[in-house]
Amino acid sequence: MSTLGTASVAALRQYVRAANAHGLDTSALFTKAGLDASILQTDEERIDGEQFQSFIRLLCEESRNPILGLETGDFVQPGSYSVLGYITMSCATLGEAVARIAPFEKLVGDMGTTQIVGSGDHIKLTWACNYTDPVVRPHMVDNVFASWINYARWLADNNTASPVEVHLEHPSPGPELESAYTERWGCPARFSAGEDAIVLHKDLLNTPLRQPDPLLRKTLEAHAQSQLATLDTDTALTNRVKHSIRKQLMHGITRQDMVADHLGMTSRTLQRKLSQEGVSYQQLLDEVRQAMAEDFLANSNLGIPEIALRLGYSETTSFHRKFKAETGKTPGEFRQLKGL
Repeated sequence: MSTLGTASVAALRQYVRAANAHGLDTSALFTKAGLDASILQTDEERIDGEQFQSFIRLLCEESRNPILGLETGDFVQPGSYSVLGYITMSCATLGEAVARIAPFEKLVGDMGTTQIVGSGDHIKLTWACNYTDPVVRPHMVDNVFASWINYARWLADNNTASPVEVHLEHPSPGPELESAYTERWGCPARFSAGEDAIVLHKDLLNTPLRQPDPLLRKTLEAHAQSQLATLDTDTALTNRVKHSIRKQLMHGITRQDMVADHLGMTSRTLQRKLSQEGVSYQQLLDEVRQAMAEDFLANSNLGIPEIALRLGYSETTSFHRKFKAETGKTPGEFRQLKGL
């Protein structure tokens, strides 16, 4: 699986709504990011985190908007948070809703993790972004905080509720744009801070929400727990698939149907389950092949043609081309660096 995990289609939709509102054509961005635009019509599918990051990077480049992340927060909806959004809608107070973020945010995606810490009259929501692209990361943080604040105001039916201040690790986008943050959030935005965090008055957590429904909340939380368990199972499935691929590759076999049969399912079922986890069989095959190739080159005396054959390549040139695309070095150059 991608090192960035997966993201829900609901999270992707928010960026697409923002792009469409600004007259940007996203069809080309989907293609470049390796995504199928038809996925927007589904609710349960998830996308690969690397592809999501790539899509946002492309959107940033297309828009040339230094506060794109902030502005995408204007397009948040309850559905933007998948089932977590509906859980928070049924909470009695803002504090109840905030307490549901950390346990269930993985359903929205693996973009980051939330930590809530109380101190005196204040409470701090710190968000650690998992995305690594230096262009995407600040926009992602801005999007998350802008979305949280807008959504909390909607839940509380109070458009003036504001944090005490917001801390942003990234630098200021420039003095002329800082007002876009303070006007939206109604509080100071501290740029170049040592963390990404929202500071709230504890009293704000007592704010009643518009649609409390404790029975519905319990039902939705049970559903959310089930979805989380499915995600965990799918992650285990990825490891099982990689293990099976590794065994097949020892015989030079790369067939998906044989891996599926080894796991007790049809090839179509395997493809569907991997898609739900945001990966494809080919991605996993490529990852295992690359790891095995590096191991053979560094720790064995096998000739490069034999390594290519063991890894299921019909031609040594295909192995050379793929290996160099991954590492920037030919198999021979890689082996020399390892001293063999």
